[in-house]
Amino acid sequence: MRSIKNRLLFILVITMSCPGFAQKQSFDIVTYTAPQNWTGKAGDGNISYSRIDGGNWAQIAIYQHRSSEGDIQSDFDKDWNELVANGRAISAPDKTEPTSESGWTAMSGNGVWQYNGANVASMLTVYSNKKVCVAILCNATAMPYLKAYQTMLGSLDIAAADHPGSSNTNHTSLAAKGNGNAVVGLWSYNLLETSGYSNGFPQYTAGYSRSEYLLKEDGTYIYRAKSWMVYGAKNILFIYEVGTYSINGSQISFTPKQAKGGWWKKTSSTKEWGPFVSGLTDYKQERKVYNFEMKYYSGTNNTALILKTGNATGVQEISFTKRAANEPLIDNPPGFETGFEK
Repeated sequence: MRSIKNRLLFILVITMSCPGFAQKQSFDIVTYTAPQNWTGKAGDGNISYSRIDGGNWAQIAIYQHRSSEGDIQSDFDKDWNELVANGRAISAPDKTEPTSESGWTAMSGNGVWQYNGANVASMLTVYSNKKVCVAILCNATAMPYLKAYQTMLGSLDIAAADHPGSSNTNHTSLAAKGNGNAVVGLWSYNLLETSGYSNGFPQYTAGYSRSEYLLKEDGTYIYRAKSWMVYGAKNILFIYEVGTYSINGSQISFTPKQAKGGWWKKTSSTKEWGPFVSGLTDYKQERKVYNFEMKYYSGTNNTALILKTGNATGVQEISFTKRAANEPLIDNPPGFETGFEK
């Protein structure tokens, strides 16, 4: 697949250095390069990246694909009205002419609105193949953020043009097939701490809470969790456990053999460990049973392991994303081995 290079109708003036970009990531039917040093968050039907620099801020959101209205103009107008103009006093969009490549047609438009007395530029880009369409939106208070958005668009790869038109068919459920081997690998969950919301935008701190399962072919697992919270805790919490897991239909159970936890002091960096405080004692863990589902998103390398708990009054779901075994999100405390390294 070839990258889609979107032509914008206005020139972006760069007055400061632009954030760098990291390795390719996937969401729904889109593969892209995310902006480095932006904060990512999975939402309901979208994934977003945000950045705050003093009084300036920006958010870029990629929305899950939907069925096309049949042409790019109608697709763009629908997404503009629902994602941008809804509830805002915003100028009419200044649009590009449609451009086509690799079976997809793209159109962009931008408008300006005010928030707390400051001008906010919204740029929406929609890709359509007359069967499905994908929308990518940037809200920003400064031009360099729009350059980051343009760079992300230039990195896009979208699934083949014959991709099915229903958002309910963009994944294959592997749990229903009883495919136990599909769960082997490293699965990560990353929750970013927020201090609240402003005008619908999350206000991120530097804090996070992460957990990972390494599920091995021999039926054993290693679980690690790390919590570095700005407001939630004074120290860094680290937990690990080892044990065995088994699959029975759509249920997965974890039977721990050993579990430890401890606290470390924070430093000024979320990437560093301070001195050890307390803990690292064994504690009893009960066997845990979850209903689970695996979703493989067609046209991407994105696979999710979804663990479900609850009853008739409510179900909670945690979605773990598959990662390369040598690219974990969590690092061990200094000098501390969990067995994950083997």
